[in-house]
Amino acid sequence: MDLQLYDSYRRRLCRFAPLREGEVGMYACGPTVYDYAHIGNLRTYIFEDVLRRTLEFRNYRVRHVVNITDVGHLTSDADTGEDKIEQGARRTGKSAWEIARLYTRAFKDDLRRLNILQPTIWCRASDHIAEQISDIVEIERRGFAYLTSDGVYFDTSKLQNYGHLARLDAAGLAAGTRVDTGEKKHPTDFALWKFSPPGRVRQMEWDSPWGVGFPGWHIECSAMAVKYLGAKFDIHCGGKDHIPVHHCNEIAQSEARHGTTLANFWMHGYFLEIDRARMSKSSGEFLRLEALVERGYDPLAYRYLCLTAHYRSDLKFTWESLDSAVAALDRLRAAAHSWGDPGRADAATVADFSRQMSRDLNTPRALAVLWGMVKGDLPLSAKKATLLHLDAVLGLDVGRWRPLQDRIPGEVAALAAQRARARAERRWADADRLRSAIESHGFAIDDSATGSKLRCRRG
Repeated sequence: MDLQLYDSYRRRLCRFAPLREGEVGMYACGPTVYDYAHIGNLRTYIFEDVLRRTLEFRNYRVRHVVNITDVGHLTSDADTGEDKIEQGARRTGKSAWEIARLYTRAFKDDLRRLNILQPTIWCRASDHIAEQISDIVEIERRGFAYLTSDGVYFDTSKLQNYGHLARLDAAGLAAGTRVDTGEKKHPTDFALWKFSPPGRVRQMEWDSPWGVGFPGWHIECSAMAVKYLGAKFDIHCGGKDHIPVHHCNEIAQSEARHGTTLANFWMHGYFLEIDRARMSKSSGEFLRLEALVERGYDPLAYRYLCLTAHYRSDLKFTWESLDSAVAALDRLRAAAHSWGDPGRADAATVADFSRQMSRDLNTPRALAVLWGMVKGDLPLSAKKATLLHLDAVLGLDVGRWRPLQDRIPGEVAALAAQRARARAERRWADADRLRSAIESHGFAIDDSATGSKLRCRRG
């Protein structure tokens, strides 16, 4: 069955066919590393991982590029305010370079715990300043840029279809604007290069043909995507919040520089909601994956929860829904473990599963197919083989799971036994010390009237 994917640019389902036979170029907007990622951010990367796994399941070779934004993302989409990295440096007392490294490592660790495949290429904005300057020079040469006292700006009026991705009414915005646009000619114009503030040395700044400063947020993705994937590639991904500004501006830069819309498909993951509000770091209240782990949840249970909703629908997060995901994932793991050695995958189930995934990555229906097989009458060896085969797309890592008693290291079991004796003898200080030792190994211990129980703190 043909793979049908929703293209945000055309606003419809379209048959996917790669620009180069057997190969797919895929770019995903990575994080701005000024803080930890929250689970709403991570939902987008789970969607992108499922997309990549689906393509590879269909035997495409995927060249997957993810950027790290470590400079140029201002606190306002209107190109005002402070660079988020510099702001984060001031908040933490670390250098801009240090916090970029810290939060990049934390982000990559979150991806690992969610069993998200590493991209083919990681690329950092600060490592590609020369490419960004080169693009701005060419955009300016072609008449799409102008100079102000605080930077170089893209003139969106020079593109007849600017904002088509978001169906923006640029003329209406200009007529109805009541905000101070500064020296910008039009409300939708955006910064390609910003000058360092007068009398102040930034931690991240570079020489350019226009003066010392730093690149705007949008030019990095255009420059790096083209460097690693070409001026027109297959799929560009991101969150729904990228549509009205960031991705519209990426397309504008690419049309001015290369005469292309950059990607053949633009795909966007939708929001995670908590109490009817979008999960956002800017609100100051967000859940990290680590917060779930500290409460005893396996990160892959959160991955399972994300699979229960279509990537183009908002997902409401509750602790109850996460508990349900835990129960479902535990059932899958226990069943697979009890089924013994795998035989041959069931072709009918694989075909039905593939059919659902071919309908714009319909993971809820694909899971329904999987559970139908689990509860059905196939031989156990066929069930095991089928589940393992389909898990290549779902990424739940079911085949590697073992019951807890099979995963407790001898050292941890010995510590738990010592702690049980300490509690029985009312040596509470020793019991607390032993609890800390157990936790240092990635396990937690819960006490109740019936005794103590070990559990994993990490997936």
